[in-house]
Amino acid sequence: MNYEIKGDNLPVVICELQRGESMVTESGGMGWMTSNIEMSTNMEGGFFGGIARKLSGESLFLTTYTCTNGVGTIAFPSSFPGSIISFDLMHGESIICQKKSFLCAERSVQLEIFFRKKASVGFFGGEGFIMQKLTGPGRVFLEIDGSAIKHTLNQGEKLMVDTGHVAILSKSVSMEVVTVKGFKNVFFGGEGLFLTELRGPGDVWLQTMPIQNVARNIIPFIPTGSNNS
Repeated sequence: MNYEIKGDNLPVVICELQRGESMVTESGGMGWMTSNIEMSTNMEGGFFGGIARKLSGESLFLTTYTCTNGVGTIAFPSSFPGSIISFDLMHGESIICQKKSFLCAERSVQLEIFFRKKASVGFFGGEGFIMQKLTGPGRVFLEIDGSAIKHTLNQGEKLMVDTGHVAILSKSVSMEVVTVKGFKNVFFGGEGLFLTELRGPGDVWLQTMPIQNVARNIIPFIPTGSNNS
């Protein structure tokens, strides 16, 4: 499968499929396609598989697109301003990512729900208890908020991250929640009470503009009924 990512900060991934090749995405994820691409929608993994995907931020149903003859083209646009990242996963290789980041993948990639075991991470980590786990073999495309910054952590190396900026991490990276030290730092530092501590070994991808930060910043400028009266 050949592909190209276009669109700068409003990206789209355009995939070129040979006969018999398939891509899977959540319902409504396709932007455009050629007429030789066949569409099939179903609840992958049955009812409980659909519920698990719903909890992880995706739709109950997944749609498979298969090239029936010749060479077909299909496009999957990002649902918000940001970046699209591609991973070519080996057999059995997994990555963990934030909810709603799955865009599309080759049919061979397995999408699962992933639970953070520690309550502190779920309540205060910004990523929540439920994340997504993608396992190869196959190519997968993820969408993140803003630009992507990759860090490679050595064994035992730590990285402190403001909540919400963790987008993707290797399965080998551990995640903890730690409190910000110092009274003035907590109340006047602007980072809140908690930070996310990532510990290597492994790779992490951070997003520069979490969508919740965008929403928080534009709320003061949204007209309310009282202002209009």
